[in-house]
Amino acid sequence: MLLAGAPFDGPIAEVRVGRIDGNFVVNPTIDELASSDFNLVVAGKEDAIVMVEGEMDEVSEADMLEALDVAHAAIKVLCQAQHDFVRDAGPAAPFAYTPIQVSDALVSRVRGIVAGRMEEHIRKPYDKATFYGGIDEIKSAVADELLGPSDSPATRLTETAEGDTESDIREAVAIVEKEIMRELILAEERRIDGRSLTQIRDIWCETGYLPRVHGSAIFTRGETQVLASVTLGTGKDVQPVDQIFDTTDKRFYLHYNFPPFSTGEAKFLRGTSRREIGHGYLAERALVGQLPDLEDFPYTVRINADVLESNGSSSMASVCSGALAMMDAGVPLRKPVAGIAMGLISDGSRTAVLSDILGTEDHLGDMDFKVTGTRDGITACQMDIKISGLSRDVLVTALEQARQGREHILGKMLETLAEPRTSLSPHAPRLTQISIDPSFIGAVIGPGGKIIQGIQRDTNTSVEIEERDGLGYVTIAATNGEDAEAALAIIKGIVSVPEAGEEYEGTVRNIQPFGAIVEIMPGKEGLLHISELDYGYVENVEDYLQVGDKVKVKLLEVRDDGKLRLSRKPFLEKPEGYEEPERRPRSNGRGGDRRSGGRDGGRDGGRDRGRGGRDHRGGR
Repeated sequence: MLLAGAPFDGPIAEVRVGRIDGNFVVNPTIDELASSDFNLVVAGKEDAIVMVEGEMDEVSEADMLEALDVAHAAIKVLCQAQHDFVRDAGPAAPFAYTPIQVSDALVSRVRGIVAGRMEEHIRKPYDKATFYGGIDEIKSAVADELLGPSDSPATRLTETAEGDTESDIREAVAIVEKEIMRELILAEERRIDGRSLTQIRDIWCETGYLPRVHGSAIFTRGETQVLASVTLGTGKDVQPVDQIFDTTDKRFYLHYNFPPFSTGEAKFLRGTSRREIGHGYLAERALVGQLPDLEDFPYTVRINADVLESNGSSSMASVCSGALAMMDAGVPLRKPVAGIAMGLISDGSRTAVLSDILGTEDHLGDMDFKVTGTRDGITACQMDIKISGLSRDVLVTALEQARQGREHILGKMLETLAEPRTSLSPHAPRLTQISIDPSFIGAVIGPGGKIIQGIQRDTNTSVEIEERDGLGYVTIAATNGEDAEAALAIIKGIVSVPEAGEEYEGTVRNIQPFGAIVEIMPGKEGLLHISELDYGYVENVEDYLQVGDKVKVKLLEVRDDGKLRLSRKPFLEKPEGYEEPERRPRSNGRGGDRRSGGRDGGRDGGRDRGRGGRDHRGGR
């Protein structure tokens, strides 16, 4: 635009600022941003800043100002580079243009008609519907006076003798409204709703507003009201994000909805607007830094923020209601977060910074500066202005007022709910997470997913496995604690290593003439030899056990080849005078000597012992 000679109050430059190990970095790399506690985008001119947007890790107002100073210093260099480029290239001759605007004569004429009535109306007790309705009446009255009554279209003029249309007249009335409102604030420090410059509108909030969702909260500040609901999901509910330089799975996302009825309009409901996307992203960035670590809270968290009524700062109300809704859902937030929108009125010599602006103050004012944070610092911000730029002194005042307002709002929020609830909603899934050795991941999944599918089917749960940071993480989702415990027990059994001397309750899986095969853990079976079934002689294994029976056993030995040797005897009453026969040394030959005396040697010894055993039991 500078080269074209177009009307442009430039140059303008933009930079990104990060902070790594306490040192600010201009335009950091993607890798550097990963370890930065600042991600701030700043645009400005040589003498002022015009736009700010970013997220931070609870930084102080002083740190924020320092980041803006670093950014502005880099912006000045870039602006000078543009000047040098235009000088070397040879600037084009500026071309003449005539701005399309209402004539000064019409504004002066309208001011004489409406100024007194407009000031009287602005000073009345404020109500949004009444205020805007009164403004419309004034505009219609002035149009009637200059063009003729609107209820007689046959005689009503389409424009005045000077060529001014009804649209021009209404715009002139809006200019007078803006002048009177701004003068009222600058001269008397009185806003249209009667508040002082730093006063926050009345706040009320309530949690648990929607009984069926996992968490909910309604936050009302003046005539702005947002209802937030929270849904807790599993890892399967993450939002895949596929970008040019990054592919991630988002486990937290916030959807901001601004339906037409929130401003009293009747319009078609179409797709999500850019404004809704931007506001939702700002609120999401404000809250995401206070979520617990995935290891401590392995849920996917979705917030739906519905604006029920809007009169300024609806995105900041979404932050407040979103934080309360997550606390109501039992999400262990590190700290609650609140947001506030700051405004500005300036005539060049006088300046007023406004806390918690109304929609009218945003529309007729010079700045919309949204700041979110905890009691300990700023987590996100977004600023756009309508004047040529902001000085550092104005930014200092705005940030300090924002801090005071944020602390006031947080106090009101904590009066409603002081800390996250200790239990989840009965409708929320129960997630249990354990870490396992990565070598067991395949065993839990099983061939073709057979094992994990069986666990999910038998326990009515959802099981997810992932490997990160050198460990395997198993997450179990269930609707009740009993199902979760059942699935957890199976998985622990798969990943546990049997230890000699430990006791287990196993399930008989197979009966053989020489003993029973008992599963003591999922996928881990051992031999309960016939000689270890009882102290006396055992003729037939099936006289004692059947397939599917539960039996308590003790693991006697884990052999080098991984085979398990079990015994039932420790859980039986030992016959009086009974002595365990001397066990033969293990050999490499045939027979069961290798299994507690074997089928041959064990049977001989069993017969000698069995008679005494039968006497003890009184025969079979």
